Amino acid sequence: MDDIRIPVPPNPARFINQLRQTIRNQGLSYESEKTYIHWVKRFIRFHQLRHPGDMGAAEVEAFLGDLAENKRCAVATQRVALNALVFLFQRHLEKPLGDLNFSYARRAQRMPTVFTHQEATAIIGKLVHPHRLVASLLYGSGLRLNEALRLRIKDLDFGTQQITVRDGKGSNERTTLLPQTLHHTLEDQIRRVEKLHAYDIECGYGEVWLPDALERKYSDAAMSTAWQFLFPSANIAADPVTGVLRRHHLHASSVQRNVARAIRSSGFKRRGSCHTFRHSFATRLVETGYDIKLVQSLLGHRDIRTTEIYLHVVRNRAGAIASPVDRPAS
Repeated sequence: MDDIRIPVPPNPARFINQLRQTIRNQGLSYESEKTYIHWVKRFIRFHQLRHPGDMGAAEVEAFLGDLAENKRCAVATQRVALNALVFLFQRHLEKPLGDLNFSYARRAQRMPTVFTHQEATAIIGKLVHPHRLVASLLYGSGLRLNEALRLRIKDLDFGTQQITVRDGKGSNERTTLLPQTLHHTLEDQIRRVEKLHAYDIECGYGEVWLPDALERKYSDAAMSTAWQFLFPSANIAADPVTGVLRRHHLHASSVQRNVARAIRSSGFKRRGSCHTFRHSFATRLVETGYDIKLVQSLLGHRDIRTTEIYLHVVRNRAGAIASPVDRPAS
């Protein structure tokens, strides 16, 4: 249940809890909250546990510079740390940082690993239910792993062949493809969930976790079939905040372990993971000639430059350019 926000007491005394409250008041996602808290804690530890209220631009510059020069972090990592500290000072402490002068990370962006279609289908074929269906959605719809695991039954629209991704990265909502070849498998999965939900109700459970705002807006939604997770956990567990016994969704680590095992047993020689299916989805679309803006929309990227990396992947793929030694003699 690592996507359920930890409780914050009213009028919190601890600084980190005060920061959490500000983040929630600003409407940021829980993923953003966890990321910002992580970087603020690292910032505080870097400066020997000094209180952020006693620090400013100079300390931020020193921290970001250390990430680039000594930690040799990626450009995107330094950018996330910067965003967290800007939020800390400007939104929470109300101390604008002004223009910052620090060493920028220069590590070149790595090309993402991509499965061929044959590799992707072979790896998926080595998985068993429900991990096979999860991986099929990662590859067929371009979902991130947590986006797939957080799907509710109501998020699937078989009529329009679309999946609605709610509370994705950056709190964005988007639609993506619902592969036609997965219709029957998904319908079977929904029937399994309906039977499991009916059993839970008989046992005195059946209430699913909802974000606070939705729980207040739709008071009966937590017991409805439509709001149940598409990939429910095998066990009932206590909500870490309220103590209510609920069936949450399948844990990400379970899928990651099984996918890693399938990759190894398939003989795939390069590094791969659940996220490689998403890279492969995007690469297939670009190879097929779909507009890069459409691919950006399906993936939920804010910046088109993030999506354009797949143009480079396609151009650099073996076979795209003929080697001089492979050309026929003139």
